[in-house]
Amino acid sequence: MNASGPPITILIVDDHPLLREGVAAVLLTQADMKLVGEAVNGTEAIDLHRRHRPNVTLMDLQMPGIGGVETIQAIRHEAPQARIIVLTTYSGDMQAMRAIKAGACGYLLKSALRKDLLNAIRAVHAGRRVIPLEIAADIAEHAAEDGLSSRETQILRHIAAGGANKEIGRRLSISEETVKAHVKNILHKLQASDRTQAVTIAIKRGIIEI
Repeated sequence: MNASGPPITILIVDDHPLLREGVAAVLLTQADMKLVGEAVNGTEAIDLHRRHRPNVTLMDLQMPGIGGVETIQAIRHEAPQARIIVLTTYSGDMQAMRAIKAGACGYLLKSALRKDLLNAIRAVHAGRRVIPLEIAADIAEHAAEDGLSSRETQILRHIAAGGANKEIGRRLSISEETVKAHVKNILHKLQASDRTQAVTIAIKRGIIEI
């Protein structure tokens, strides 16, 4: 750590005040870091990033209104060099992949130790990527798999909400037989034995949210 130069400026984006307060308290103890803004949603985050141009942004993924992935994309569109670390409670490989593809440089669970967060901020500021080994391993494990199509993901969300094939077909204006075919593909791709297991796997991996 080099506290003699200008501090690393940081923006926190999270709709939970206790999380923001906790991170802010940690940053206050670091001579080489300075909190320049706090946003509670994606719209505020885009505005504050535009105004302060922080060195590092700490971004939640689950927020009201514009989600974290969309916010990352919007910020990176305006500021391609923006360095963003995702802070989330979800470790699913698909969610991590979406965030990384959107432009996130780091991905940490909110349960990470304080020193992990501080080390990640310094590493990302220095131009490195930070992804925990277990999440990187999950991404690698599923990288070669045939992912769900947008229609299959849509149907899986309806299944998670308790919809039967006939009802799903009516809602999506497709036949019950077509829904059954999609469900068969979903079970195969997720290596699930039934609909309930498919939903459980999809939630764990961050393919769908409930």
